[in-house]
Amino acid sequence: MPKGGHPIVAHGFEIFDQPPGRSIQEAVAEVPNDGLINCRGWFYNDQLLVTDPKTIAEVLVHKCYDFEKPAKARNFLARVLGEGLVLVEGDEHRFQRKHIMPAFSFRHIKDLYPLFWSKALEFNEVVAAAMHEDAEKAGGEQAPGSSGIIEMKHYANKVTMDIIGVAGLGRNINSLHNPDDELMKNFEEITEPTFEQVIYFAAYITFPTWLVENLPLRIARRQKITAANVRNIGRDFVKEKKGLIKSQSDNHKDILSVLIKSNDFSDDQLVDQALTFLAAGHETTSSALTWTSYLLATHPSIQSGLRAELRAAIPSLTSPPADLAATLESLPLLNAVCNEVLRLYPTVPVTMRNTVRTTLLGGVTVPAGTRIAIAPWAINRSPHLWGPDACVFRPDRWIDKATGQANNHGGAASNYSNMTFLHGPRSCIGQSFAKAELRALVAAFVSAFEIEMEDPSYVPMPAGVVTVKPRDGLRLRLTGLDGW
Repeated sequence: MPKGGHPIVAHGFEIFDQPPGRSIQEAVAEVPNDGLINCRGWFYNDQLLVTDPKTIAEVLVHKCYDFEKPAKARNFLARVLGEGLVLVEGDEHRFQRKHIMPAFSFRHIKDLYPLFWSKALEFNEVVAAAMHEDAEKAGGEQAPGSSGIIEMKHYANKVTMDIIGVAGLGRNINSLHNPDDELMKNFEEITEPTFEQVIYFAAYITFPTWLVENLPLRIARRQKITAANVRNIGRDFVKEKKGLIKSQSDNHKDILSVLIKSNDFSDDQLVDQALTFLAAGHETTSSALTWTSYLLATHPSIQSGLRAELRAAIPSLTSPPADLAATLESLPLLNAVCNEVLRLYPTVPVTMRNTVRTTLLGGVTVPAGTRIAIAPWAINRSPHLWGPDACVFRPDRWIDKATGQANNHGGAASNYSNMTFLHGPRSCIGQSFAKAELRALVAAFVSAFEIEMEDPSYVPMPAGVVTVKPRDGLRLRLTGLDGW
């Protein structure tokens, strides 16, 4: 049993951890256990933390459908996302995953690299314009080598939304060039990592829904409005796409078109999937790109080494190699940096499950209704799995010393030591998409700019309700590099 519980609520206050999962990380590192730690949550009965590869594999793979996301957490997210792949359970999940999987095939991801690259260059242009505007305000010049300040989290949100818009819905949302884009404004409001959001989520999963939704709070009103706005936009997307498929030739290769042409989903289900792709698809890579920028800004030697690798492989950003996918996937340090960022800053730091039937877990009988906590933040930083430097940004752990090539394990003995995308039937269906997108965005960004912190003493606080981003943003000083 971890130390530090409180009367009645026991370890329930851990929902307010900053960063999320901090207390669980301490428990995983310090509490002796055989794969399970018994603790208590907010007014709950026993709650179990799974801590080692064996018990994680049981929950996520071998007995996956014995465990479901808690109903209240699903309902909270479903107000925006609907009953999409991320939230459905049981037979409905099996059906959806089977029919959505072809849209995320290996070949399809390879074909998306030129799109990722073109959007990465567009991102660079927009960031450069913002940087130069800042430099002009400070009395500088618009010239190569000039520096300026940008808010990285904001621009990362925009470029990843534009990418998933084209790749997922076949629609150029164009939020990079439209500061008043309605969809982007609504999603940023929903996902902004404020303390008010955390309080509201905690109340929602603790107290009766009717009570929380009718509290005279600004956030309760705004949640209803933004959820309705996003769903209306999703309905318009589906209606427009179905019309285009009927009126134009069969050249629609985006994910939504694949689902429409399969005839396996109703219009409401298509809206649910479209919103799930938009939310999950842009949030994962936006978070990862933001944290990558922070870690490279605070590790200049790694940043310089990565830039040298990239320039040797891609001498011109506007004339990339013919097989861009093969080039980016073969670069050891690029892949090592991306893998290490995803390990240290998993987009979803903690996820919960409820046992739906009595089952065995780690040789222990677990009654139906028991809450199970799975904490990628804690597992990915466990010293038992990653060694004493588990919390250190060290990309070279993802490069084999003998061959100099990238590896997929980071030196850990088990795949279940890295939980960023989970594993098994409930693993992230878009992980290959997200990794490919991140490679392209990081490669183009690092090649074009020298990245520093505006305030070298600033340490961003990971925060959020479901996903994790810097609570107070990430202001970077960028310097444009001559000829790039």
